[in-house]
Amino acid sequence: MSTTPLSARPLPVLADRLPGALVRDVVLVVGFAVAIAASAQIAVPVPGTPILATAQTLVVLLGAAALGPSRASAGALLFALVGFLGVPWFAVTGGASLGYIAGFVLAAALVGRLARAGLVDRPLGAAAAMVAGNLVILASGTLVLGLLLGLGPIEAILAGAVPFLIGDAIKIGIATAVLPLAQRFVVRD
Repeated sequence: MSTTPLSARPLPVLADRLPGALVRDVVLVVGFAVAIAASAQIAVPVPGTPILATAQTLVVLLGAAALGPSRASAGALLFALVGFLGVPWFAVTGGASLGYIAGFVLAAALVGRLARAGLVDRPLGAAAAMVAGNLVILASGTLVLGLLLGLGPIEAILAGAVPFLIGDAIKIGIATAVLPLAQRFVVRD
């Protein structure tokens, strides 16, 4: 038995050695990936396409505006990688949604970058950023869907983009309305 007195200053544990910003970023990235996965579980069949309508676009666009380009694209990429490794959290399996999933990563980076530039600080700018991000998702998804199914350009657009335009407009409206509410909690320098 040691007679050495316990130090008045406790020794650090592993978690104490991690910088706070790193822990915050990891939690945000993992949380964003899980939020995208959870939003995939709200899926509705859409006539004329093998792709299901989900809340993922809303989550990706809103999350990217809130997290910025690095954390948002990392979270979307984590969602994709974990799904590709076999976790059953994609809304559509069999490859049909691969392009949309890739589009999530690209759109997260774009919308996050536009947010970092201050574009999403006003409703019109936020809507424009989210429309741009949504177009990236639809373009990527439509391109891959067309290639996988052997569709021509018009057929691919009719199957991969057109059926989602109204729903995506609604989701962009919701995200644009919710973003200013979230921004009220941000302390600016």
